[in-house]
Amino acid sequence: MPKIAEIEDTPNPNAVKFTLQEPLTWGVTHSYDTPEQASADPLASALFALEHVINVFYVDRWLTVTQDGGADWQELVRLIAVPLRAAPAAEAQSAATAAAARVAIAGLSDDDQVRLEDINFLLDQQIRPSLQRDGGDLFVVGLEDNYLSIHYQGACGTCPSALAGTLKGIENLVRTIEPEMEVLSV
Repeated sequence: MPKIAEIEDTPNPNAVKFTLQEPLTWGVTHSYDTPEQASADPLASALFALEHVINVFYVDRWLTVTQDGGADWQELVRLIAVPLRAAPAAEAQSAATAAAARVAIAGLSDDDQVRLEDINFLLDQQIRPSLQRDGGDLFVVGLEDNYLSIHYQGACGTCPSALAGTLKGIENLVRTIEPEMEVLSV
């Protein structure tokens, strides 16, 4: 049963980040945009059962919930705390299990796999920590020729700054190693 250590606003006014004392997962990301996507996840299902919840994102020791803008945050936070406190803490997972959750994009050539590893290393070092601090994240969903497709998660998924300024910043950073790369948010 995870205990809430801190509740923080995010740059997205419709998202709040909960930092926990115990992890919900060990490196395995859970991101849902609909109740149907979350149907096999008891915690996410319970959160989607709350009126106004439109996105649930959690990994390790934090969870971000995004609402549609129609709820009072003080009341919604109290409602979110109930299923969150009832959720089981992460089961012990080996490093191999956590690594297996980071599946490579299927069908990439060996050269493209190396390119992707270099890009992910750069994102891990310079982009993801900031997004995670703000209750979000991103993952790469495609690499084809000079096009990198990313998907924002959590608070970043509907944040205007992530969809505009941050995307351009990511593209500029990736271009330091791939000068012709274009980054698309999907």
